[in-house]
Amino acid sequence: MGFFAFIILGLIAGAIAKAIMPGKQAGGWIVTLILGVVGAVVGGWLGSLLFDAPLEEFWSLQTWALAIGGSLVVLLIWGLLFGRKKA
Repeated sequence: MGFFAFIILGLIAGAIAKAIMPGKQAGGWIVTLILGVVGAVVGGWLGSLLFDAPLEEFWSLQTWALAIGGSLVVLLIWGLLFGRKKA
C-alpha cells in the first residue's frame, strides 16, 4: 500500500476513531484527522511488528482494524496529555 493510501486510510480511521471515542477530545476535527494518519501509521507498524500482519491491501479488514485501533490509541494518549484542564 502506498503513501497516499495510508494518508487516506488514516484520515478515515481518525474520523471513525473520533466517532467511537466518548466525550470531547482536545483539538478539533483537523487535529483528529492528523492524529488519525499518525495512528494508522503506528497501528500498521505495530501490527506488522507484533503480529507479522501484511498491510498491502487497502480494503483488508485487518488493515482497517489496525489503523482504527492505532488511531484510538493515539487519540487516547492525546486526550490524556492535552485534555480539558480542571480549573
